[in-house]
Amino acid sequence: MRFGRKGPASSSIDDVGKASDWLQEERRKTLGDYTCFCLSCGSVWRYFLENEAELPAACPHCGGETRHRCPACAAPFPSAFAIECEECGAEVRPPEVLGVRIRKPGR
Repeated sequence: MRFGRKGPASSSIDDVGKASDWLQEERRKTLGDYTCFCLSCGSVWRYFLENEAELPAACPHCGGETRHRCPACAAPFPSAFAIECEECGAEVRPPEVLGVRIRKPGR
């Protein structure tokens, strides 16, 4: 037995993927293209490159070190969940914050 609607009004997995990409792009246009995160508490800020100089060197919440560029290649991070640099593959932070995994295994 099949559930759901049939025909042109039904959505496919491709449509959901396109909507997800659109939403991600809208968030980045509004909140910023890149992220800065605290290595201690995991707080995250989004920013635009033109505002990079305004990023805090220390976390305003816990005083921990913040990171907004890869220590190996200086690439900015587009994802708040980055644990490896998308450009060079170097580790940018440990895979856990406060005992919780940042990414699910396999992602």
